[in-house]
Amino acid sequence: MTGKTLSEKFLSEKSGTDAQAGEYVEAEVDTMLTHDVTGPLTFDVFEDVTAGDGPLAKPDRTVITIDHHAPADGVKAANNHNHVREFADEYGAVQYEVGDGICHQVLLEDGFAAPGDLVIGADSHSTTFGGVGAFGTGVGSTDLGTAFATSELWFRVPETLRFEVHGELPDGVYSKDLILKFIGDVGFDGCTYMTAEYGGSAIESMPVHERVVLSNMAIEMGGKAGLVEPDERVLEFLEAQTGKAYTIPDWLEADDDAEYADVHTYRAEELEPQVSKPSNPENSVPVSEVVGTDIDQLFVGTCTNGRYEDIRIVADIIEGEELAPGVRMVVVPASRTVYKQMLETGIMDTFVDAGAIVQSAGCGPCFGTHQGVLGDGDVSLATANRNFPGREGSMDSSVYLSSPATVGASALYGEITDPRTVELERYGDAVVEGVSS
Repeated sequence: MTGKTLSEKFLSEKSGTDAQAGEYVEAEVDTMLTHDVTGPLTFDVFEDVTAGDGPLAKPDRTVITIDHHAPADGVKAANNHNHVREFADEYGAVQYEVGDGICHQVLLEDGFAAPGDLVIGADSHSTTFGGVGAFGTGVGSTDLGTAFATSELWFRVPETLRFEVHGELPDGVYSKDLILKFIGDVGFDGCTYMTAEYGGSAIESMPVHERVVLSNMAIEMGGKAGLVEPDERVLEFLEAQTGKAYTIPDWLEADDDAEYADVHTYRAEELEPQVSKPSNPENSVPVSEVVGTDIDQLFVGTCTNGRYEDIRIVADIIEGEELAPGVRMVVVPASRTVYKQMLETGIMDTFVDAGAIVQSAGCGPCFGTHQGVLGDGDVSLATANRNFPGREGSMDSSVYLSSPATVGASALYGEITDPRTVELERYGDAVVEGVSS
């Protein structure tokens, strides 16, 4: 019998069947997630399914965040927030408040995703959790509302694209550069309803905060999930975050003879910093092709690169300097705990002194509806995951995507700059105390 990929292992375990790619299974879900935008419809479906009588199948693993319009940017958003609070109070769900942070970040901080968990969320970037060895995937509000009541959901077992990077990453190249390179190589739909499985010595040596970047942006090539096989580093990260001990299930390992739809192999030392040009993440090119492009705004944050380690890279580069004339910078930490760590370590002062604007934790301008959005003709360089027309504001604006290092270097000159021209650091995981709810 042919060996299994990580996805086949996951869905075999969670369905109690011998699941193979292409088959349909009914699987038990461990954690369910929604937020202030997708929550109200999810709640309606749940109450239809249960005839308004509840209960939640797993209230202590049903998580609702207020992060997209946070703080509320209008009456409709404020009413949605109140709806979230009322639902969570009535049914006993876990609820995070305005300013606690982005859903994907707070779930990682508080241990709602761990090796062997199946996590679904009514947000496409729920693939993020693959960075700690969980099968995370985005689903629609209808599916999620039903799962709220049953803790089960159907899946078609995905085929798998494997991405292997061997060797040591050169200076200036981070996991964000890798994922932009992968997306550029296979295209925006090259992994549609497939799992992106990441491996090789370069990825195995990555700290957790860089692995989750790869998993987060699997969806930008159509991926159903983005998985990195967990190891001792993941267990140490989760234990430090939560104070709890974790283990890796014996079954959670891809077989040597697993069958992949394709395998893309790279030598780490041959890779360069990448920038994704407007207006699709697949428009990825080496930074040298866009060096000198004038920019109006720099955006540091999002569920992709809003962690302390990401923000610290930018702070290191601009420390003691001011932003280039005519350039503004918006910094949005991914969680309240990241915000606190910025205060405690002094990098908040670095940004304020440089002339940057630091906002409370949340999705910020990434969603295109909050403070920091772009006007007509504006050009942004962002650590975000998407650069579609209008993603960060005006339909007539332009968004380039890059690593935090490229954003930091570009802040000094007001134009896209190769990060290899400045002194850079590469950090391990900076563990922060999770947000308690």
